[in-house]
Amino acid sequence: MPQSLVCLPVHFVFSTKGREPWIGDEWVTRLYSYIGGIADAEKCKLLAAGGLPDHIHLLVSIGRTIAVADLMRVVKANSSKWVHDTFAGQPFAWQNGYGAFAVGHKQIGAVREYIARQAEHHAATTFQDEFRALLTEHDIEWDEKYVWD
Repeated sequence: MPQSLVCLPVHFVFSTKGREPWIGDEWVTRLYSYIGGIADAEKCKLLAAGGLPDHIHLLVSIGRTIAVADLMRVVKANSSKWVHDTFAGQPFAWQNGYGAFAVGHKQIGAVREYIARQAEHHAATTFQDEFRALLTEHDIEWDEKYVWD
């Protein structure tokens, strides 16, 4: 479908398994670059990436040929494999789920800024409280027993 044109920015949020602080400062930039390569391979574009040792935020412009769930499956599986292959012995796994939040085109700058200021933001807020706030802001109902693994 060459005439199908898409502008679909999505803010993804997910943590490491059990919110363990496994994302190392010495390799986090390489991880984001690797995830950007995965996005490119899936005809998507990574617009911003950031987070802390226990979780990440991705702002991705979704391509016209992939579903959100499929993109997350590929990103999480391939990036986890990359960590294990590149840093042998490094304990690492992503949580089972993720949050995906629609972003209006005019809000891309604000979401980029939000992602860039994660360290500052989390000086006063836990990952769980941040995630609950995003769910509430986007009118998503959830059950606590299924959100955290």
